[in-house]
This record gives sequence, structure tokens and C-alpha cells, in this order.
Amino acid sequence: MWADTETDRDYLNFTSVANTVAELIVGSAGNPVSIGVSGAWGVGKSSMIKLIRRNLNERQSGLPASNGVENSANAPRSGTATPKMVFVEFNAWLYQGYDDARAALMDVIARELTAEAERQKTGMDHVKDFVSRINWMRGARVAAHLGAAAFGLPPVGLIGEIASAISGLRDGKIEGKDIEGAEKVMGQAVTTLGGLLKAAPQTSPPQEIQALRSSFETALEKLDVVLVVLIDDLDRCLPETTISTLEAIRLFLFLKRTAFVIAADDNMIKHAVRKHFEGMNDEAAVINYFDKLIQVPVRVPPLSTQDVRAYLLLLLVEDSELEAEKKDRVVATVNKALREGWSGTRLDGDFIVNQHPDLPEPLKDRLRIADHLAPLLATANGIDGNPRLIKRFLNALSIRRAVAAAHGTDVPEDVLAKMLLFERLGTPTVMSELIRQVGLDPNGKPSFLQEWETQALAGEPLSLPSPWNEEFVEKWLALPPVLSDIDLRPAIHVGRENAPLFIDGPGYTKAASDVLTAMKANPGSGGQLRQELAALSPRDVGMVMDTLLREAQREERWGAPRILDDCLAVSRLHDSQAGKLARFLKNRPMTQLEPIDNGVGMNW
Repeated sequence: MWADTETDRDYLNFTSVANTVAELIVGSAGNPVSIGVSGAWGVGKSSMIKLIRRNLNERQSGLPASNGVENSANAPRSGTATPKMVFVEFNAWLYQGYDDARAALMDVIARELTAEAERQKTGMDHVKDFVSRINWMRGARVAAHLGAAAFGLPPVGLIGEIASAISGLRDGKIEGKDIEGAEKVMGQAVTTLGGLLKAAPQTSPPQEIQALRSSFETALEKLDVVLVVLIDDLDRCLPETTISTLEAIRLFLFLKRTAFVIAADDNMIKHAVRKHFEGMNDEAAVINYFDKLIQVPVRVPPLSTQDVRAYLLLLLVEDSELEAEKKDRVVATVNKALREGWSGTRLDGDFIVNQHPDLPEPLKDRLRIADHLAPLLATANGIDGNPRLIKRFLNALSIRRAVAAAHGTDVPEDVLAKMLLFERLGTPTVMSELIRQVGLDPNGKPSFLQEWETQALAGEPLSLPSPWNEEFVEKWLALPPVLSDIDLRPAIHVGRENAPLFIDGPGYTKAASDVLTAMKANPGSGGQLRQELAALSPRDVGMVMDTLLREAQREERWGAPRILDDCLAVSRLHDSQAGKLARFLKNRPMTQLEPIDNGVGMNW
């Protein structure tokens, strides 16, 4: 299973972009810079942030670059020496609902500068001055809440006591002893908030903001560091948290020795701005709000089919039992090939196997499956090469493999993958039709696909009837393996959350539907339906038995499940179905068979 988390291992060919951003920060030589890393949900913005941080760390420490990137990538092209950097990683989403995002960001910055001053044993006075000004701003915010509480907001703790006292003074109902109590409570408030309210009370907010910015610049200068603030998951936040964080960023932007890297989905930022400035109809103003914060926009590059194929291959290598050193060698091989993509080299499973012939055979087989899946995962609507969705697809495939193994069902992984792809990207109508057709075939084979698959594999144009006439289906038909001669009932069984218990659709007569409905309502009641079963036409009998056997395929343990009684009832009345039932039972995996005690002895 692949975790849905960012990584500083480059599986997406982002290293060159990340290194360029790192070079920009180093080359700014202490001048302020703000960089926006934009892209839709799940495309790899968080991983890009991690790669930027990794490259800056390597430059600062003089280490060689990772993942096969040449050492020269670390040398600043500007000729500027790499400065001492202090990093702040801020995830606004984590603070949502627990703290004011603006205050939280200021606190994180203050903590990091305090820790750096303690490490250097210098500049602490300047850092303390900066921290005290942050505390004043937080204190002013608390004071504003105190005032608001006095005018009707729900009181909590000390704020509630103060609010009650002020409320009594306001309506004239408070007595002398209450005035004394109010003064006492206010005295407690002054003591409690004393650590916050450090600036002179006559200082105006604009003056305090400017003093805060000046104090911040002075602290960075005395520490001789560049503060690199990496902000992630901003587009996951509610609009108010998003705006609060952006307002906090604005306090520190464009100050010397600062670099901000902000990862966000442009569309979600625009939504937050519209929500915050409700009624704003000027689209240009909405766009400009974020653009004014960003000097350098960097868009996460979309993945090509080659990139998606490489991503799949590397995820499968990471999931394998290879030693860590071998995995690193494969990653370096793939990244080198991606950087040289202009040469026309096809990066696929065979390429990796040729470069690393000692890979285990099961891994080689999985790499070949990834080759087949890549084009559809790169282009199909609903996935479009999105790395997060690709991970989810592979996780779902892992679950299917595990379920099949637990059921003792032997389903090849390429069949599971092709069926899972169909479930995820096909419409519910076409999925139901596939299941219905499989159920109608006595051997569970979608033989009706044979002609279409032959044409698709030959690259011939297809003219598919409804509901099959979808662009995705045409691409899916050309994807190995060919399914028309494969019993798909086991594959449908392990993915049975998508399959109905009984199918009542085209081809079923009312008599057949009534029998199946009765059996569904009362499993094992076939013996009580002798008259109804005897009256069925040969075609109806075949459809009923096929549906029962498809449902029986779901049984995980074979002693004597109730559906067996229904199958036996049909076969006793119609000899033509007895052989079908016998073949079905003969093909039950041994792992599904268990003894039952009928009170006389142990029987199978």
C-alpha cells in the first residue's frame, strides 16, 4: 500500500524544476523573493516542496545531490555563495479549527528564530524584541475578543468573567460589591495578559506593524540568516483559514533575507477570495489578490504518458522486496532516462529489466503490467495522470489481490487490473451490462467482446453500439490481456461491491424475475418453488441457473450454503442444468472446501 503523503524521493521527474527554484532562492542574495507553486489537487505540489527543501539542504551542507542528479546541480549558477538558511514549514490545514492561522504562522516563525539565536548564542535581544511585538499583536487580538464578549458573544473562562462584569456596568444593575469584583477580574486579566501586552499602549496598529517588520529584518540581519518559509496545503483549508494565512504572509513579504514558497491550487485560492470578499464580481480583482503576493509563479508540470509509466514503475519497485541500495539504483536509472527524454529512449519495464537484469521475476511481471496501464492512466478522464489518483488505483489493486488470495481465487493480476480500470472509469450502465453478459454466458466468459478486442488490438476503427460507444471503452478493449475467453466471474466476485446480487434487466422474463426475486428474499427456498421452476422455458431455466451460479461464486466456504439448495432444486427439475452445476462444484478451489457435521458423520 502506498501512503498518500509527500516525499523527497523524485518519482515524478520534478528534480530539475525543484533545483531551479532552489537556485532562484540562493541567487536572490538575500533580496526578498516569493514563489508560488501551483497545480490541481494531487499533482505533486507537496512533493515539489520537499524536493526544494532537500536541494537547499544539500546546497547548504555541500552534500552531493540525491536521486542521480549530478553534483554540478548544487553549484549556484549565479556565483553567489549559499547563505545560512533557517527553514519554517507551515501547514495551515493542521491548525484549522485549533488556532488562528495568522497567529500560528507568526508563532512558528518566532520559535524558529529563537531556536536559531540559542544555537548561535547571539542576536537574542533582537529576536526577543521581535517576539514581544508578535505578542502585542496577539494580545491586541485577545483584547478585541474581550471587547466583543462584552457585547453579547458567548463568554469563556476569564473572558466570560470580564464580559459579565462589563455587562452589569452597562445595564446599571451591578452593585458596589460587584464593581469591586469587576476591578479584581480586570486586574487578573492584566496580570494574565501582561506577557502579551508589551508595546506602549499609545502605539497605533499601523506603527506596530511597521515596527514588527523592522524588528524582524533586524533580527535576521543580526543572525545573518535567510528565512525560507515553505507553506503547504493552503488549498485544503476553509476560506477563512486560507485568507488568514495569506494575510499573515503579507506581514513578512518583501522583507530582506526572506523567501516564501507557497504551494496552492489557484482555483481554490480564488474561491477563498470570492468567499471572503462576498459580493465581489470583479474577476480581475480576485486574480490579482493572490498574484500580488507572488513574484515568481511555478506550475507543477503535467505528467506525460512517459512520466506516468515511469511513476508506475518506480512505485512498483518501491513496493517490492528489493534491498534499499538496489531500489536507489533503479530510481537513479529512471530519473536519468527521464532527464534525457529528448533522446527518444522508451522508458518501460523492458528498459529497466535490461538495465537491471537481476530483478526478481514477479517484479518483472508487474512492471510489464504497468507498461500496459500507463497510457490509460495518463489520458483517461477521471485520472488524467494525477499521481494521487494513480496511487489510489494501485492501492485498490493491492486490495483486490489480497481479497482474491483470501478467497482462494486464482485471478491473474493483469485481469484484476483491467477489470478495476473498467470499474473506475467506465459508466455504471456499461459496467452493469458487462456483468450481465458475463452472467448470461454458461462459462462466465464475455465472448461478445471477441470481435471488438480483435479490431482494437489491430488498430482498426470500431463502431460500438450503446452503451459501449465510449472513447474509454475503445482504449480499454486494446489493453492486454484479451478477456473474451476468460471466465470473469472470479474477478467480478472479488470486486463484488460493484456487482448487484441478482440482475433484473433486459433478457429476463417476468417468470424468471419472479423466481429469482423469491429466492433472493428467502435463500434456500428453491424446493418450495417446484411449480414455478417446472413452468419455466428452457431459456429461462438457463438464465436462472446462470444467475444462481454467479451468486454462488460469492460463497467463500463450501460446506452446504443455502444457495446450493436453490441450485439443486433447479437441476432436479431440469436435467439440462445438472451438468452445469456439477462443473461449477468441481471447479471450487480446495481452499474453499470445509467439512460439515450432519449429525451422522463428517461429510464433504
